[in-house]
Amino acid sequence: MARSLTLVRNDILYPGGPGCEITEPGTRDDVWLPVAGAKNWIVVFRDKRIRTRPWERQKLVDHGVRAFCLTHAGNYTKWHTLELLVKRWQDIELNATVEPGPYIYSVTHAQMKRLAMPGGSQP
Repeated sequence: MARSLTLVRNDILYPGGPGCEITEPGTRDDVWLPVAGAKNWIVVFRDKRIRTRPWERQKLVDHGVRAFCLTHAGNYTKWHTLELLVKRWQDIELNATVEPGPYIYSVTHAQMKRLAMPGGSQP
């Protein structure tokens, strides 16, 4: 998906891709998340179980990451995932430019909703 986005945007990075200092696609979260947070990158990923995994949310928060999670895209085809990204891209950009992190948004076709942070609180 990320490679497809690089065809229409010059500001997309992905592990192993051109210009990304994370050179291996399979790099562990504990290696790339601190880099993403320090560089103030926006992270877009798929995880339909992010709501039920507080330790995964905590990792993002601990590193100050601004994250947008495609929560219903786990079973989507690549085409449907691309449709979702195109539909929500302006919302992602708007939130990313006006709201400081860390945060995690659930991104679906129906809405974009800020997820509760670990411990049940809303920042």
